[in-house]
Amino acid sequence: MPFINPEDGYLTVLNLFKTDAPDRVDRLVNEMRAIVDTAAFPGWISSTVHRGHEKAGTANFIQWRGRQDLESRYDGAEFKHHTVPVFQQITTYMRLMQTEVESSLRHPAQGDVTEISPDRDDYTVIEILGVEPRDQTDLVGVLGAAHDWLVDVPGYRSQTVLRGIRSRGPDGGSGLAAIGTDNDFVVVYSQWDGKDSYDAYRALAEDEQPAARRKSQDRRNALTTATDWNTYRVVHTRSAPQPATA
Repeated sequence: MPFINPEDGYLTVLNLFKTDAPDRVDRLVNEMRAIVDTAAFPGWISSTVHRGHEKAGTANFIQWRGRQDLESRYDGAEFKHHTVPVFQQITTYMRLMQTEVESSLRHPAQGDVTEISPDRDDYTVIEILGVEPRDQTDLVGVLGAAHDWLVDVPGYRSQTVLRGIRSRGPDGGSGLAAIGTDNDFVVVYSQWDGKDSYDAYRALAEDEQPAARRKSQDRRNALTTATDWNTYRVVHTRSAPQPATA
């Protein structure tokens, strides 16, 4: 199963897809599963398909050895002439985001590594935060430090902060992206024990929040220029075969 570890040094690609027709989500998931199950691209490490919960759509969390391998995939005829047209037919929004993992921290009960798997029951939240490029490092730091008080929030399991490197639409441009291009975004990938815990966390009145949380949220809001988010369940994953060791 895929693990999120900054020390791996993978290029992490998060592909977001939205649709205005909820019945198309099944087709989105099936198309993504078919790609994942046949993936044999040079430099491909893993792909994990997420089904949107709060809003209709999907997300694919993909790990690559490096950018050159990813660009080879994007330059291929199959991607340009089959994959892209199929997803353009069934989505209203596509955003392909290249990132690097800055931090991945967990509640002590979650062990030593962040795992993403359909065998787990995580309620996953993915947030895309727009930020001025000059403020990106500050925002990454604020988000990473939030783990210190998140560990006391009921239901919290993990938080991964990913620094945005590049964002593009399926044709290589950024025209389909709602917020951000290049290094003016940050991704927060968090895991919770369920919808009720996450909703309670979001609904807690400001005057009831610990001072550390209020300070962190104020700083985050000051640095963030736009926000897009959805909640998900992991429905499928596959990793490249690992070479045999002697």
